[in-house]
Amino acid sequence: MRCLVIGHLTHDIIIKNGRKTEGIGGGVYYSSLALSKFCEVVVLTKVGKDFPIEWLEELESYGISTIIIPSEKSTTYELLYLGENTRQLKLLSRADSFTLDEIPKEKFDLVLLNPVANEIPQEALSIINAKEVVADVQGFLRGFENDNVVLKEIDGEFLKNAQVVHADAYEFQHIRNLRPDDVEVLLISNGAERGVAYHRGKKYLYHPLKIDLDDPTGAGDVFLASFAYFYMKCPFVLALKRANAFTATFLERRSIDFPISDALEKAKFVKVEKVDANEETSAR
Repeated sequence: MRCLVIGHLTHDIIIKNGRKTEGIGGGVYYSSLALSKFCEVVVLTKVGKDFPIEWLEELESYGISTIIIPSEKSTTYELLYLGENTRQLKLLSRADSFTLDEIPKEKFDLVLLNPVANEIPQEALSIINAKEVVADVQGFLRGFENDNVVLKEIDGEFLKNAQVVHADAYEFQHIRNLRPDDVEVLLISNGAERGVAYHRGKKYLYHPLKIDLDDPTGAGDVFLASFAYFYMKCPFVLALKRANAFTATFLERRSIDFPISDALEKAKFVKVEKVDANEETSAR
């Protein structure tokens, strides 16, 4: 099974509790790590000459192939943590956007678009050749004011070309023209709190496993990537449970170096409830 992940790898400067650390980041990084547990992964990205080669070698150590399109700069973010789950994001530099000509025409089993700085043209979703097209909306929503990241309102019409779409609850409020039944699967996560998922218009509530959490970075990216894989292999509810369990295991260990059986064992403890249409109507 071949999977393509598209978006900018990032150079992250993290300031937390008065300490500064630097490392590789971006949705593509976390999504590709998760998928590497299950399939052959290719990452299409743009970075500058300043991007540390050892960070790319880390991906290669997990069997992930990288297609690097050279850019004058790399996308660099400063992440200032103000509290346990509150952070301020500042864009320090940005790699070039992708053009439609740079999107591969060859067929993949799964293509996941995970932009971080509006680098993927919306039209890309309509030309991708894959059995399953998956999109995270985060990077499509981002705008920049004095280098600070702000969320802008967008027309979600282009997302209807994807089978699976993910947003967090706050991001979803910024999307117009996208109903739950416009895509096969719509995932709306809410951090450690109860999330909402729609499958062919039917509403489900899911409850992430409660874990001791030091760092939530990458949670949504791992959740989306693992769900996309599991959804190709098993029924929707089971895929949702397994993706939640896989994400919880990653967050506990901050690594994907664990037996998949460890995550599958946890899946039986993930609660998923189908919302009856009559209940939903009466609650409005």
